[in-house]
This record gives sequence, C-alpha cells and structure tokens, in this order.
Amino acid sequence: MKKLSITTSFVAIAATLAVSFSASAHRAWVLPSSTVLSGEEAYVTFDAAISNTIFHPDHFAMNTDDLVVTAPNGETKETENSARGKYRTTFDVKLEQEGTYKITSFSSGIRAFWKDDEGKRKMWPGSGEAYVAEEFATSVPKEATDLRITQGSRRVETFVTLGEPSEKVFTPTNEGLELIPVTHPNDLFATEAATFTLLIDGEPAVGAEVEVVRGGMRYRNDQETISVTSNDEGQFEVTWPQAGMYFIEIGYKDDKAEKPATVRTGSYSGTFEVLPL
Repeated sequence: MKKLSITTSFVAIAATLAVSFSASAHRAWVLPSSTVLSGEEAYVTFDAAISNTIFHPDHFAMNTDDLVVTAPNGETKETENSARGKYRTTFDVKLEQEGTYKITSFSSGIRAFWKDDEGKRKMWPGSGEAYVAEEFATSVPKEATDLRITQGSRRVETFVTLGEPSEKVFTPTNEGLELIPVTHPNDLFATEAATFTLLIDGEPAVGAEVEVVRGGMRYRNDQETISVTSNDEGQFEVTWPQAGMYFIEIGYKDDKAEKPATVRTGSYSGTFEVLPL
C-alpha cells in the first residue's frame, strides 16, 4: 500500500472519519457556473461550500487551500479572483486548453480517538495539527480506553470541459477514494445510464455506498435520493431521471488500513451536470 502523504490540515478531513457524509446534514461541494464550453478560451466561476442543503450555501464556506486544478495536459493551474465569505468561497478558472479539467480538494491522514481517565474524549493529532509518525508513541496511550485509530481520506471534485472532451485528468493518483469515470462526466444526459469506477488507494473499492441527489432539493419535499452500491470491480451505474445539477456522495470503509491505523475510510463528493436529450 502506498505510504500516506500528509500535507494538509486535519480540520479538512474530520468528516471523513465517518463512513459517509450522509450521517450528517453537512455536505461539501464545488459547483461550476458551466461544465461544457466552447471557443478558444473561457472562464468558469466556482462556488465552494459546506451546507445543509445541496448547492445552497447556508452553513459555512469551504476551505480551498488544498484545491488543485488539473488541466487537460495534466499540469496544474492557478485559480483567479478567489474570495472567501461567511457561507461560500468563490474562485475563477481560466480555460485555455481544449479538453477536460478536474477541480479537486483532497486530504488524508491518520487520527487516534480515545477516552482519558476522566472519561473525556481525546483526539490526536488535534484540529489543525499534522500527523507526525515519530510522535505517535508518545502522544497516544497504548492502553487508552476505547482507542480507535483511523486512516481517512476526503475528496471533493468536479469536472469542466472546453471544446472536445479528454480523459488525461482521469488518471488515478492511487491515493484515497477516487472516482474514475467510464462515462465521461461532461457527457451525461437525462434518462441515460452512466458508469463509474471507484478505487481505494488504487484498488477496486468494493461495496462502497453511493448516494445521488439532484440539486434544487430545497424546493421539494422528497430528496429523491438514488442509492446504489459498487460491485466487485468497484463499479456502479446511475440512470439520471431528469436534467439538472447532481451531487454524488460516496462513503467507504474497510479493515485494510496502514499501521498503526486499524480502520480505513474514504469519502467522495462530486458535482455533475446532466443535460436534456
């Protein structure tokens, strides 16, 4: 298994220690103003938030310090005009190459949870602190009560395309829970089926729990959630009931963690636009 690269704040991965974001009302998402564009160049504006209602910023702005924009040629691009408000973060991306771009926020790490002698809950590393392997033995009591050590990853992403779609950005990183499109994410149409493959640290994520919700949920009483589970090859299929912006939320958990962790979890959330036929 690939060694963890811990470079981001553990504040960002706190939600990954559950099997799925659906255990809580708060969901992280990045919403593009457009997903399919034409011309020699174009701009896309993005909203990024963690909210109770999908695509409606009502809780707090998403931290985008670890955001990576991957261009069609595989190189990274800088965002422009970034601004963080109380409920959402906004930024622009200039599309100068023809093809598909991937916009991703990713973090991973190891956390330990236990109770002290007084029954108070303890956590290491603390919020905002980095995991340092050499400090584990002196920071986490070996005989701690209710000790739980978890390896977790969190990925939030979306895709946009200028001109002809491309696939280079789908190359797996083999870190954490990843969605690898079989059907191109900017070629989705209502009433048609789309197929995706899930990987966990480069291997098929079998039995991952997938929930698909169409945007505009604040204007209807039923969330109309589509629930599926990835198969033995890590694949799942979604038939889009109608056009619109969709939120895909995925949770994964197994016992194949990197030591000293005993549990491995992964979470994924993605934004996809489905067009009418």
